[in-house]
Amino acid sequence: MLVWPRCAPSDPFTAMGKEPTLHPPVGPAGELLMAKSDTLRYGPPGEGAVHLCVDKQRMFAEGTDKMPWLERVLPNIVSITSAHPENTIFTRFIPARKPGQGCGMWRHYYERWGSMTIDQLGAEMIGLVPDLAKFVPPARTFDKNVYSPWTGSDLHEQLRSAGINTVSITGGETDVCVLATMLGAIDWGFRVILVTDALCSSADETHDAMMNVYLNRFGEQVETVTTATLLQSWQGTSRRKAS
Repeated sequence: MLVWPRCAPSDPFTAMGKEPTLHPPVGPAGELLMAKSDTLRYGPPGEGAVHLCVDKQRMFAEGTDKMPWLERVLPNIVSITSAHPENTIFTRFIPARKPGQGCGMWRHYYERWGSMTIDQLGAEMIGLVPDLAKFVPPARTFDKNVYSPWTGSDLHEQLRSAGINTVSITGGETDVCVLATMLGAIDWGFRVILVTDALCSSADETHDAMMNVYLNRFGEQVETVTTATLLQSWQGTSRRKAS
């Protein structure tokens, strides 16, 4: 059984029994986005899958590092989470308490971007956006102090011990924490599914560039699909709790 020491309790989502509402994939300009193949080449995710949602926190929805089109992809993340709340893990990026803290170049980072520290943001901004926070529990949170949830943690061991072999990744930012999460999952040998219409960034140009990389450079190790395709294949198949 996985142990999540940093799970923040919250009221369960009262509508989790409802059929999820799917929303068309859109880019920052409102254009439709589709995965290159939109096919799960290795079949349905199955019972060994979790939904790993990256850093959908208030600090990125309301703060100085706001992702302008987070709200456009949020309904798709909600759809996936409501279908599999017990198999959802929300990572949370926990910044330094105040400017000047941090190890190595992170200290310089927080000296430059003091507005990203907890003292200036406010501790409440570390929390998940309200539409996702109400899924916890049964969903879980996993805190990290760097871009990757795999660095300096035993996340991979916890997942393996629970029989998890597949991670479906949503969240942001596409070109920073999602990238680090995806590469770490690949390195640890997990099957990786990127949900293309459930990713977002604060920079359109680099989001588009990374989507091109995801779609074209990781053909054997990453499957790229839309929310609709994932849920059509994953409905009613996952029963193992990520806790």
